[in-house]
Amino acid sequence: MKYEIISSGFGGQGALTIGKFIAKAAMKEGKHVSWLPSYGPEMRGGTANVSAVISDKMIASPIVSFPDILIALNQPSIDKFGVDLKEGGLMIINTDMCPKGTDRTDVDVVAVPMNQIAKEIGNTKVLNMIAIGIIIGKKNLIKYETIEADLTAFLEKKNPELLKANLLAIQKGMELAK
Repeated sequence: MKYEIISSGFGGQGALTIGKFIAKAAMKEGKHVSWLPSYGPEMRGGTANVSAVISDKMIASPIVSFPDILIALNQPSIDKFGVDLKEGGLMIINTDMCPKGTDRTDVDVVAVPMNQIAKEIGNTKVLNMIAIGIIIGKKNLIKYETIEADLTAFLEKKNPELLKANLLAIQKGMELAK
């Protein structure tokens, strides 16, 4: 098993955090991982993407040229990386920020209004967790329990309300993946 992932969006949308939490959870589950972030000098509001590789074997390179999974939190992400997504791959699209979407018919597309769903949950900062939930629901790449434990350790004392919203967002993403 080997999955190559690119998560991309504007700085501040949580694209890098998606890759970080997936890689961290996979590592805790005994898988080999790499996490390679890339962002423009603007930081918040600029472009940001991360390449993550999750495998049950050693990883030769952290560079992802042709991903199995693309998380596109904005239209420029689809425009830049959508063409390189492997045939049969998974493209997760935030329809609130991707007005043109994609014309790819040879990939599995899950297109959902992540900004709107995050607002309904009560915190716009959790839109990235919806994408993680979709990955769990579609690919079972990591276990929900692993990321739940990770988020709980990270947020339980610091920000319990944000913990609840993040877990709800992951669960919503898992539902949307079905």
